[in-house]
Amino acid sequence: MTDASSVTIVMIEDDEGHARLIEKNIRRAGVSNEIKAFADGTTALDFLLGPDRSGTVRKGEAILILLDLNLPDMTGIDILKAVKLNPHLKATPIVVLTTTDDQREIERCYELGASVYIVKPVNYDNFAHAIRQLGLFFSVIKIPEAH
Repeated sequence: MTDASSVTIVMIEDDEGHARLIEKNIRRAGVSNEIKAFADGTTALDFLLGPDRSGTVRKGEAILILLDLNLPDMTGIDILKAVKLNPHLKATPIVVLTTTDDQREIERCYELGASVYIVKPVNYDNFAHAIRQLGLFFSVIKIPEAH
């Protein structure tokens, strides 16, 4: 099993306020992992899959993705599909963080391989609590072994 502290958290969130809130609450939960933040899908996929989109650039790396569904250049669903269809990244846990509580959308994300779906509450305290719960989730999550 990979050591949880070696996991890179990739946060794909275009709302800077939400991104800061997420990071602050992850830190508050005692998670000190590196967080790479991306404000759009294109640069996030460049990082995750590489310029050639093969995914070999991240082969064997322990990554956990925090994914907003509403991005300026593509949907989070597109990113979820791209990651889950990639042989090098398909085991990567993806936590969807979004304001959408549409049941069909939630089901679709789980069908495509999302690990957790968190609806961003408008209420700050509820959101902070959800992120702290996520911090606890990080501490027990098993990241697939690098091959």
